[in-house]
Amino acid sequence: MIKLLKKHKIKNIATILLVAMFFSCGNDFEEVNDFLADKNLPIAVTKNIRLVYTDSGYIKNKLKAPILHNFENRKKHPYQEFPKGIEITTFDRQGDSTTIKGNYAITYSKTEISEIRGNVTVYNHSQKLKLKTKQLYWDQKENFFYSSKKSILTSPKDTIIGLEGFDSNADLTNASMMNNSGILHFNEKK
Repeated sequence: MIKLLKKHKIKNIATILLVAMFFSCGNDFEEVNDFLADKNLPIAVTKNIRLVYTDSGYIKNKLKAPILHNFENRKKHPYQEFPKGIEITTFDRQGDSTTIKGNYAITYSKTEISEIRGNVTVYNHSQKLKLKTKQLYWDQKENFFYSSKKSILTSPKDTIIGLEGFDSNADLTNASMMNNSGILHFNEKK
């Protein structure tokens, strides 16, 4: 009987110590974030992401990416990185859509500016406009694209090349090509 009580007492003491250790080992969330930021580690890594963003019952954006590194723990410049590419489709209220694809992307949360690099294509589905470039900046607040890299804008009839880049609204319907050349078709009225 004494042996059983000793055994039971030891179990109780071990349980109390284990519980005490468990509660004393808690880290402050801020400390963990600072540690990850100092080591340049993301606070989250998400694989095979599929995200649908809605506003007032309308789909605004759809995002697909093989991997997302979340660095939102940075105090000055929080960002999200898509190191293996991204595909974003944006929708307006009429249902028209524009798809943006690239091999790499980084989005800065405070400025809402994204950089997309490597085989970048932007396609306006309703107007059948397609832009190709090596690098693209997207100002999401202003709904505006720009680049200083060679860019090619094609429509069903025309091809325009901006040797020094372009800027445009996000559906490509008001593009300005820098140092341009290309083939344009005009209908002249007599």
